[in-house]
Amino acid sequence: MPCDVSLRGLRPAERHRAVAGAFTDRVRGTRDWDAPAPVAGWTARDVVAHLVGWLPGFLAAGCDVALPQVPDPAVDPVAAWAGHAAAVQAVLDDPAITDRRFAHPVVPDELPLAVAIDRFYTADVFMHTWDLARGTGQDERLDPEYCAELLAGMEPIEGLMRSSGQYGPRVPVPDDADVQTKLLAFIGRDPHR
Repeated sequence: MPCDVSLRGLRPAERHRAVAGAFTDRVRGTRDWDAPAPVAGWTARDVVAHLVGWLPGFLAAGCDVALPQVPDPAVDPVAAWAGHAAAVQAVLDDPAITDRRFAHPVVPDELPLAVAIDRFYTADVFMHTWDLARGTGQDERLDPEYCAELLAGMEPIEGLMRSSGQYGPRVPVPDDADVQTKLLAFIGRDPHR
C-alpha cells in the first residue's frame, strides 16, 4: 500500500484508518472513473460503489448501527467514498459502538462490531485497493505482511469463500511468487494481466 507502518497487529480503528487512507489516495488519483477494473464487468466507479454499497446492509443485519447516506457513487465517487470512509471511521473510533455484539446470519460466530468490520470490511477495502490502482494506473503495492495474514486466514476456508460467489476461481501462479501475487491470485485476480 505503501504504508509507513505495518498493518499487522493494529487495532481495528487504526487499521481502517490506514487502509481507508491508502484507498482514498487511489480515489483522489483516479482520472477516469470509467476505466475498466480487474473485476470482470466493473469500472473504477464500480469498485467504489461496491465498497460504499454493501457495508450498510451488513451492519443493519448484524447489529443496530446505521451508517448515514452518502452521495451516489455513480454521480460523485470521490464524495461518496469520503463520506462513507469517514462514517465507518467514526463508528470504529467510538468504543460505545464498537463494543456492541455483531451477529449476522452468514457469520458463524458472534463478534465485537469492531472485529467484524475489520475482518470483513477493512480487509475488502485493502484488497480492492489493488483493483482501483490497477484499473487506473496507480501504485499497486500492498502491505506484504497484511497480505500474508489475510491469505493465511482465507486459505483454510477456501470452499466457504468460493461458495459465497464473491470470489472467482484461484488463478495459478508460480510457487515462488511474492505474497501479494499469491493473495491476488487466491481471490481470483490475474496479477499479470
